Amino acid sequence: MARPAEKAQAMLNKWVKMREQSDTIQQPTRRPYLASLCEHLHDAEKWRRQIIREISDGISKIQNKGLGEHAIRDLNDGINKLMREKWHWNKRIVELGGADYNRIEKLQQIEESNDGPEGSIGLKGSAGYRYFGAAKDLPGVKELFARNAVKLTKRKRGDVYKYI
Repeated sequence: MARPAEKAQAMLNKWVKMREQSDTIQQPTRRPYLASLCEHLHDAEKWRRQIIREISDGISKIQNKGLGEHAIRDLNDGINKLMREKWHWNKRIVELGGADYNRIEKLQQIEESNDGPEGSIGLKGSAGYRYFGAAKDLPGVKELFARNAVKLTKRKRGDVYKYI
């Protein structure tokens, strides 16, 4: 009876030999820099899922309020960059004949905003920039949204009389 270490070594040798003999060696591919470079719907869907995973990881990391201000800002910028990239991949998927994820996500956002203020993913800033997790509590962001909240709540006399 062979010892376990010898068995393991024999199995490793068999695996290495099998790997060397196989003709198809698949190398991991990187995501194309531009979505327009992707020519197959299946690949575009795969890259979109990868981006969504990266966004999810970033959002879970940014929830940590113990991170420094610079780290939080960098994470938030990275998440926003990935959101823009996901939009481009969604557009490319439509061009390749797939589902219109941009329209589906827009409808979901509208539905969530009707549920209440806590339904949205992040606080929306100017030009589509969003603030996630601990980034909502950063010094400049708090003042930005406090000013906007005051503008929204203040009603003019004409507006009040308009609905009477």
